[in-house]
Amino acid sequence: MFVLISSLTSLLALFASVIAYSAELYFPPSGENWETVAPDRIGWNAQALSDALDVVGDRNSSGIVIVHSGRIMAERYWDGPEDARYGRSLKGLDEQQRAIEDVASAQKSVVAILAGIAQERGYLKLDDAVSIYLGAGWSKANADQEQAITLRHLLMMNSGLATDFSYEAAPGTVWLYNTPVYHATMRVLMSATGLERNELTKRWISDPIGASNTVWTPRPGRDAAIAVGLSTTARDLARFGLMIQAGGRWGDEVVLEDTDFIAGMLSPSQTLNPAYGLLWWINGQEFALGAGSKATRSEGKLIPTAPDDLVAMQGAGDRKLYLVPSLNLVVSRLGFHGDKDGVSFNDAFWTALMQAVPK
Repeated sequence: MFVLISSLTSLLALFASVIAYSAELYFPPSGENWETVAPDRIGWNAQALSDALDVVGDRNSSGIVIVHSGRIMAERYWDGPEDARYGRSLKGLDEQQRAIEDVASAQKSVVAILAGIAQERGYLKLDDAVSIYLGAGWSKANADQEQAITLRHLLMMNSGLATDFSYEAAPGTVWLYNTPVYHATMRVLMSATGLERNELTKRWISDPIGASNTVWTPRPGRDAAIAVGLSTTARDLARFGLMIQAGGRWGDEVVLEDTDFIAGMLSPSQTLNPAYGLLWWINGQEFALGAGSKATRSEGKLIPTAPDDLVAMQGAGDRKLYLVPSLNLVVSRLGFHGDKDGVSFNDAFWTALMQAVPK
């Protein structure tokens, strides 16, 4: 427990410093005009950074954007892999012919931000029962069991429901990465606000930060519980990260003022899986392997080769958004599965990138 509390204190301190630092961040305008910064000008090793981008390109990537204090330090694009599964996730190209992709479960972290905004604006409370907004019978649990499940449980992934919505355990007692049940979160937000998911996301986040190529898109042939995905570009995804890096602001505009919520979202939300916040992944903590009552604790960090203060959106196919406060970095990556030769994309990329960090 001491390790968890100590790490949590350090993480909160780091994000507090980032929020204070946000006045110095650069925020790009809408459109293509985004200032850049040369890596060697800020102490990074340009050759090692280029080598890290080569590693990314060698692993089924379609694009990567590396942002330092708001300015693009590195950016590169490739044709996506010739894979039918990747083709189904590719939803089009932007005006510069960059991929617009369904980012899979990376969407969860955007929904967490929407939940925080909804609470801040008085539409709901995280500790409200889900049934207040979805009515009785939204799960396969009995009435009393269902009434105990709150929106916060959905955000923490410890609702106690199985993936088919049947009752497995009391909420808060088991951790399960449960994508079908998670999707009820957006249904709660739409019910509470009276806004459809695209309108909600556009009004509250995309328009304020200039994420003009971000939209919810259908997933034909998928189970109805997970049949809608968030599609975006690597640049738009980096804008989401920059807004969080700035403590919920975009220049002078406030997107999410509740910095306590942001800190909680990016901190261990429970002890069952300390590497999970509120729909965000957290480095520097032991993380759970397996699922539900069979989950066991690993002995290592989520990404051993990355800084401990990294937090991340992660989606299937290695869709990624990383934030590293200690390095003033936001990194977005799109494409498809990046594992190669038994090494994960996470470890390969961060092993390479850390060679470029200022000494």
